[in-house]
Amino acid sequence: MFRSRRNGLVRRLWRSRAGGDGGVSCCGLSEPPTGSPELRSAASSVLKRLKEQALFTMLEAVESRGATPGGCVLVTRHGPPPHLLLCRLFRWPDLQHPGQLKALIGCQGAGGPDSNSFCCNPYHYSRLCGPESPPPPYSRLSPKVEQKPLDLSDSYTEVEACGSLRITARDISDTSLSPDTSKQGHWCSVAYWEHRTRVGRLYSVSQPSVSIFYDLPQGSGFCLGQLSLENRSEAAVRTRGKIGLGIMLSREADGVWAYNRSDHPIFVNSPTLDTPACRPFVVRKVMPGYSLKVFDYKKSCVLRHLPAPPEHTDGPYDPHSVRISFAKGWGPCYSRQVITSCPCWLEVLLGR
Repeated sequence: MFRSRRNGLVRRLWRSRAGGDGGVSCCGLSEPPTGSPELRSAASSVLKRLKEQALFTMLEAVESRGATPGGCVLVTRHGPPPHLLLCRLFRWPDLQHPGQLKALIGCQGAGGPDSNSFCCNPYHYSRLCGPESPPPPYSRLSPKVEQKPLDLSDSYTEVEACGSLRITARDISDTSLSPDTSKQGHWCSVAYWEHRTRVGRLYSVSQPSVSIFYDLPQGSGFCLGQLSLENRSEAAVRTRGKIGLGIMLSREADGVWAYNRSDHPIFVNSPTLDTPACRPFVVRKVMPGYSLKVFDYKKSCVLRHLPAPPEHTDGPYDPHSVRISFAKGWGPCYSRQVITSCPCWLEVLLGR
C-alpha cells in the first residue's frame, strides 16, 4: 500500500513537469515535452531517493506553482546537481548551469560547507537576471527622446484608513517620504501607489524577507488585494489582476533582492542600478521566476559622494529607495514616461 501511494505521488509529479502533457509555460505558451532521455533518467533517480514526506512537499510546491513552496527537500548528490535537474524538469527546461540559479532566502541549499546534500525543491530557487550589455531600449534614455519631467505642480495624494493627506511640491524633499527606518526596528517600509495616489499606510518590514502579493490565502505578507480605493481606474483594476503571487523582497548580505513570483514581468529602478557616470535612469525588466539585486549596499556608499541627481528625476527622489512597477514599464520608450503613470507600483524605502 505504501509503495503504491508513493508511486502515485511520483506519477503526479511527472504529470506536473514543465512542458509535460498539457503543460504550459509561466507565460501561458505551450512547450514541447520536457527533456532528453538522460534528463528524465537522472531526475527519476533523484525522485526515487526521496522519502514519501519529501515527495508530498515537492508535489505541493509544484502543483501550486510556488504559491505554497513548502520546506527544503534535501537529497544527497549522486551525479549532476539534483537541484539543477529538478529545476529543469519542473520550471525551466532551458536551464544549463547551477550558476544561473539563486537559492531564495531561508533555503538551506547545500547542507553545509562539508556536506554533499542539496535542497532540490525547485520553488526554493529563482533564475538570476544576467547583465544587460548593451542595455535594451527600455532602460536607457535615447538621445533623440527627451524625458518628460514631472510637473510638481500636481500634488501627490496619499489615501489612508484615517483619511487623506495632500502633499504639494514644497513638501517633497530629496529624501522622499521616508523616515529613517533603521531607527525604528525595521529595514524597509513599502508604499503601494496607483498612478499618483498612495493607497494604504506604509508597510514596515522587520523580517529578512517579505512577500507582496494580490490575494494569497495561505501565507503572510503585504496583501495588496485588501487595499480599497474609491474611483479606482480601469487600468489599475486590470493591472491588479496580474499581480498574482507578486514579488518577494529579501535583505541579504550584499543588498536587497527582488524575486518575481508572478506570471507577468515587473520593472525596477533604483539608484544602484545606474552606472555612476551615466545620468539617464535605468529601468530593468525582471521576468517571472527571476531575481535581481535591486539595491547594492556598496554602490550606495559610493553614490553618497556624487553630485545631486539630474533635475528631470521623475517624482520624489530618495537615494535609499527602490521603485517597482507591476506588469507595466515606464521610461522614454514607453507611453508612460514616469513612474507615476504606471497603474500599480511600489516604493521601497530603505533604512540608511
